[in-house]
Amino acid sequence: MSPATGEEKGAFADERQLAIERYVEDRGRARVTELAAHFGVSSVTIRKDLDVLDDRGRILRTHGGAIAPRVRRGDLTYEVRDQMQREEKAAIGALAADLVGDGESIIIDASTTGLYLARELMHRSAGQSITLVTNSIRIASELAVRPGISVLLMGGRVRGRSMSLVGQLGDAVLERVNVQKAFLGAAGFTLEEGLTETTEEEALIKRAMVAAAREVYAIVDSSKWGRVASATFCRAEAIRGVVTDAAAPAEMMAELEGKGIRVMRHG
Repeated sequence: MSPATGEEKGAFADERQLAIERYVEDRGRARVTELAAHFGVSSVTIRKDLDVLDDRGRILRTHGGAIAPRVRRGDLTYEVRDQMQREEKAAIGALAADLVGDGESIIIDASTTGLYLARELMHRSAGQSITLVTNSIRIASELAVRPGISVLLMGGRVRGRSMSLVGQLGDAVLERVNVQKAFLGAAGFTLEEGLTETTEEEALIKRAMVAAAREVYAIVDSSKWGRVASATFCRAEAIRGVVTDAAAPAEMMAELEGKGIRVMRHG
């Protein structure tokens, strides 16, 4: 890798940001420390540049770096997606946990936001109990040791990128449990297409979750609003409530509330 030129180091913010965009695009991804060394500026400056580029849709911001937008979200590994919008997902998880009542049976899917909700449930008061149905290997392994939480792991083919179990083998579990609430993440969310996923096999198992639950709650950070992925698994009118963060579009939230869909927003 060639060192930064003097022109790069002394570039104005907009020029530097353009150079950063090209750097990330050429390599597919880059870390803050790597970019700071290359452009001869502080990590704080690089983080601000990446935030600007992310807002403009020029890069995808991750914890500790950035990814080129040509790398589709559906192609990202679970670990990389877990680094994105961490604060927002943690806030969503805390809000969603308040919706879970003592003694209820719930579904949490294999979304990274679902993992934050699951971790919130681990801190419930002693003596409370829930039954958790999930297709997430990560969630099942973390919550299996928590007293008061009975974990039912759905069967199916292991999908490594999402650390999930997919396919129709998991339907048998859903047929035997009376589920009060399902908490589902999504790759995209619009009023027209509803909740969407990047693959049909992920959408297939989520459709079964929707059908099994009395109430469906979408747990989607603001980066998913207005996006449409390839496969719809839940229409907007079938959603009881949406849990999101402060940056969710106000107009779309108002439309949802006008249709009787509860919107819970952090901040």
